[in-house]
Amino acid sequence: MVQGGRVFEGTVPLQQFERLKDLLASAEGDVVYRVEFGIDEFDVAFVDIHVDTGLSLVCQRTMNVFVQPCSIKQRLGLLRDEWEENALPEGYEPLLVTDGQLHIKDVLEDELILALPLVPLSPGAPLEQVPVTAGSAPDDDQAPNPFAALGQLKSSRH
Repeated sequence: MVQGGRVFEGTVPLQQFERLKDLLASAEGDVVYRVEFGIDEFDVAFVDIHVDTGLSLVCQRTMNVFVQPCSIKQRLGLLRDEWEENALPEGYEPLLVTDGQLHIKDVLEDELILALPLVPLSPGAPLEQVPVTAGSAPDDDQAPNPFAALGQLKSSRH
């Protein structure tokens, strides 16, 4: 595949990504992908991945479901051994392929999981404003000092 510069294009339902669908609010929709194999001028085998989809997530600010557009363009350097990672050109991400087999669906799923936000926030979700009134925060001199008991122990020993 690599020497031939093969290209694969297609659509996969989100429902087929077992690990990813558990992280989504809904697994409805499709993933459109293009995967191209090749060898660069440095004789490094690579795979270019292009993915477009929408991911249903729960906004952690409003707790409403929203669809996050997801577009991924990534070049992965195909490695047989971990020590080859240092030889990858800049801009390549390592992909370890120890058995010579590459499962495209698994690679697409890995890239989609990596693209998920740590804290999903829907675009334009309002910030909740908490009113601050005078006297609502304790003054520093009135707040109890949690180390006051330690200070008393120290002074009683001298």
